[in-house]
Amino acid sequence: MDTKASYTHDRYLQLLAQKFPNQAAATTEIINLEAIMELPKGTEHFMSDLHGEFNAFNHVLRNGSGNIKEKISEVFGSLLSQEQRNELATIIYYPEEMLAHLLPQFTSEREVVDFYYTIISRLVKLAQFVVSKYTRSKVRKAMAKDMAYIMEELIFKDSVVTNKEYYYHNIVENIIELNEADLLVVRLSELIRELVVDHLHILGDIYDRGDSPDKIIDLLMEKKSLDIQWGNHDVIWMGAASGSRVLIANVIRICARYDNLNIIEDAYGISLRQLVSFVDATYSDDDLGIFMPKLDPDIDHFPAEIVQIAKMQQAMAIIQFKLEAAIIKRHPEFNCDNRLLLDKIDFDKGQVFVDGNWHRLLNTHFPTVDPDDPYRLTEDEEMIMDRLQEAFLNCDRLHKHIAFLYRKGGIYKCYNDNLLFHGCIPFNEDHSFKELEIDGKFYGGRTLMDKFDKQMRLMYSFRQADESKNPYLDYCWYLWQGEASSLFGKKQMRTFERYYVKDKDTHEEYKNTYYSWREEEACVDTILKEFDLPVECGHVINGHTPVKEIKGEDPIKANGKLLVIDGGFSKAYQSTTGLAGYTLLFNSFGMQLVCHQAFKGVEDVVMNGTDIISTRRVVDKELERKTVGQTDVGQALKANVQDLKDLLCAFRSGKIAEKEVNN
Repeated sequence: MDTKASYTHDRYLQLLAQKFPNQAAATTEIINLEAIMELPKGTEHFMSDLHGEFNAFNHVLRNGSGNIKEKISEVFGSLLSQEQRNELATIIYYPEEMLAHLLPQFTSEREVVDFYYTIISRLVKLAQFVVSKYTRSKVRKAMAKDMAYIMEELIFKDSVVTNKEYYYHNIVENIIELNEADLLVVRLSELIRELVVDHLHILGDIYDRGDSPDKIIDLLMEKKSLDIQWGNHDVIWMGAASGSRVLIANVIRICARYDNLNIIEDAYGISLRQLVSFVDATYSDDDLGIFMPKLDPDIDHFPAEIVQIAKMQQAMAIIQFKLEAAIIKRHPEFNCDNRLLLDKIDFDKGQVFVDGNWHRLLNTHFPTVDPDDPYRLTEDEEMIMDRLQEAFLNCDRLHKHIAFLYRKGGIYKCYNDNLLFHGCIPFNEDHSFKELEIDGKFYGGRTLMDKFDKQMRLMYSFRQADESKNPYLDYCWYLWQGEASSLFGKKQMRTFERYYVKDKDTHEEYKNTYYSWREEEACVDTILKEFDLPVECGHVINGHTPVKEIKGEDPIKANGKLLVIDGGFSKAYQSTTGLAGYTLLFNSFGMQLVCHQAFKGVEDVVMNGTDIISTRRVVDKELERKTVGQTDVGQALKANVQDLKDLLCAFRSGKIAEKEVNN
């Protein structure tokens, strides 16, 4: 160790001695950390493509992708009937709702007391099993403070000292007598749900399609251990919050398309009043066609409201196409010139020139497009976008959520020998990494993803109304639809064609080579090596593309090395996929892929005891049960142990003086 490194290490040990001031304290912590490393590895829960579907996401989170029922079966086995096990599981998922449903069924106080005692006893027994892989300190931190003492006494009761059984029985009886049984049931259920999964991975696309992405982020913010890999729908919201007018237009267009403008107006308090006035005065009620929103059949709409939403979608699409032009012209290296189509329209003939051919337009109503200067915003469009930009830049709740995505998220993550990302690793046809030129330097593979991550973080730190002072905004737009984007994964986006061109051949968005090559181990091995992960036991886990099981597609690819877990939560996808997608569990015994059916609602779960788990498939099974010491956390703990051992040596040699601790 050189002189500078030796000085730095000695300084670090002196700081460490402030927390562990003597040999006894350091030794105790070493023993504690060594013991933790021998505990079973905690369960990781992987979810992707939530798309604003809060209720379905919340249910899968509450049932741990079926992990709750697995634990109940392990603990109670044949001691409880299938009906009793289902009832206990549903109580854990929705304790308040289930208590409200079950209690009125009892006709006497004795029945109520017996019910409480039975359920609390079962919850305590299950909790004892669930917490067995954690330290007492971690379990204590996971407990709600208002019931922490009671739960700790019950869960960590002394099973050897039999004469304390009456003491524990008396605790439960007193809880029931004091009308606190409901709260105890709720808190025990929360504790079980919290600890049945140790770490949560969200592989992108929290936003768009469904109506409650804000509620999803609020719920994620309560989680103690999680990470997020940004999806393509997330980054456009991040760009919009950073002041990108083109991405603001994109966000509003998509919300209008899926009839989710309440996210803009109600969830984030951003007024669309001026936009509404503009479209009513500018756009015709006729020929709306493809701009008609995708409506939920369970929600009633006034016909005039539907037309208004369609016109808003059309208006924002045109504004988006206009604003994209400036980015495309600034960055020829983006290779997006084929997206400049407003200047390829023959307004007299109602045709557009696409892919070397003229195609008939489905809609010839372009009231704000000047054929002589098609990419110029009108004064009204400029005013609307300026007002919207100001609102997005100053929305406190939106920025609370976006800041959380930055704090917990990134383009990709390496975790316990697995590589997690939302979309793809862009490849060329010859299986080399597709590169993008940024500031005169070419990036591909991992270096490109690192560069995208850096550009995204700089974009948010430079957020302001003057877009010319934030060049990083352009790269966020590229991530949304660029050919070398790891979040897009296609040759080009065909938004204009899908809106305006009848010939569906022009609608095709050709996928990157990754999506065909990922079926082979060679692809995954190339990727794992690029990210310094072990080829023999590593996995690639990603979402983004719904698995079309209805057509026989398999989410397990490359001989089990690559897993696609597009959650399929979005109702818009379920008719083509044939299911509600996949989630993944990775515990000390190995990996299991969980297939889900569509969620029908909390009331259906409570009243009928239904669940949405369909099937489980073992992906990898560990030959020996994996411990904490064999994980990334374990590697960090080993480093901590070595530092503490160095501190012990410093104490024993007199290099650092020990201090007494006054109790």
